[in-house]
This record gives sequence, structure tokens and C-alpha cells, in this order.
Amino acid sequence: MVTPDIVLTDQPDPSAREVILAGLLAFNVAQAGPHAARPLAVLITDPDSGQVVGGLWGRTAWRWLFVDLLFVPEPLRGSGLGASLMRQAEAEAIRRGCLGAWLDTFSFQARGFYEGLGYTMFGALSEYPPGHDRFFMQKPLVPPAV
Repeated sequence: MVTPDIVLTDQPDPSAREVILAGLLAFNVAQAGPHAARPLAVLITDPDSGQVVGGLWGRTAWRWLFVDLLFVPEPLRGSGLGASLMRQAEAEAIRRGCLGAWLDTFSFQARGFYEGLGYTMFGALSEYPPGHDRFFMQKPLVPPAV
């Protein structure tokens, strides 16, 4: 086999990402089985316009919920809306057969909020961004007793 070239670029073609992703996904599925990834969103909408003004965006895969984004508009914070979004996402994840949920947050965001919902830290990245930390958190999801 001919030695391949290695190219460093800060302007990669999006098709290059697709090649890398396809190869990695094929490898992952061969090792761990199908991920059965499904999107999951719980949206906050304006009652007058119907426009989305915030919410939760995530996905379930390999029996885990990943909460990618959670945003509650400033005037609605502290009202319990964020906790409601999380509870609804977790309930749907349980219906989908998930064992747990995970997410990440920054030191200037909502670590205490997530801890109040039962999440515990399983990792941290210091000085990301500079002057702050990034926390990785998880929570087991247990179906309600019958």
C-alpha cells in the first residue's frame, strides 16, 4: 500500500467529515451494535405566536439520553420550567428503554441545577474556556415502581 498523505487544514470540505463519520460509525456498530439514535426535543413555545423560545434538545442512543442543549429564556428562569423540561425528557428516555442520562455544562451555567435534579459529576475539564471549567454529569434513570 502506498503511504497516504496527511493534510492539515482549517477549512475542511464537509464531505471529508462525512467520510470520517461514516467510517467511525461503521466501526462503532461492529463493536457495540446498532445505536438506535433518535432525536428528542422538549420545546418551550410562545402561546401567542407558537414560536419556539427555548427548550431541551438531545437524543437517545445505546440506551442513554444525551442532553445536548437546554435553554430557558431569562424571564422564565426560576419558575420550574427547566426542571419540567428535564423530567419530560427523562420520562421519554425511560419509555425508550434508557438506563441513564448524561450531559455537560460549564461552571458559569447550571451545575447546581443539574445536581438538584440528581445528576452527579463523572468528569471535568479545567480551564475550558479559560477561567472556567466544563463538567460532565450523569444520572441513572429508574422506571417508576408499579
